[in-house]
Amino acid sequence: MKRILYLLMMMVAISSCADQEVELFDEPFVRIATPTGTASTVVLSNVRNVNAYTVYLSSPPIVDSLEVSYEIIVGDGLVEDVDYKVVTTQNPLVFLPGIYDAPIRIRWLRNTVDPTKDNTVTIRLTGNSKGYNLGFPGPDHIQSQVVIEKRNE
Repeated sequence: MKRILYLLMMMVAISSCADQEVELFDEPFVRIATPTGTASTVVLSNVRNVNAYTVYLSSPPIVDSLEVSYEIIVGDGLVEDVDYKVVTTQNPLVFLPGIYDAPIRIRWLRNTVDPTKDNTVTIRLTGNSKGYNLGFPGPDHIQSQVVIEKRNE
């Protein structure tokens, strides 16, 4: 009997530990992130590749499609088809039922940049067809945009 009581007390003590609490959101939202899951990243000028910046939907299952619109803001130091090329042409992105992520792809081209200029590409979520939060819920709207900076190697 003592062993059962001891085991029961241990289970209560372990389950009451709040060190590993997970924050859950009860509001649906749409966010965008870099391949490493952050809101900003750096691309070197000597790289030639295609990177995907993923838009994620966090909501209960949807029964009809969700459209997510975005804009691409380019700093004065970058030129399309010289420094980069936006590969994804679909805008808005369409999330069909059961789909929870969609990429926006940018091809980065080898070209040295002027470090005194704004060498960033910002992908900003601008709206969606269901009025879901843009970015994580809260006043800061974290990951409602991604900023990619191109730097010389």
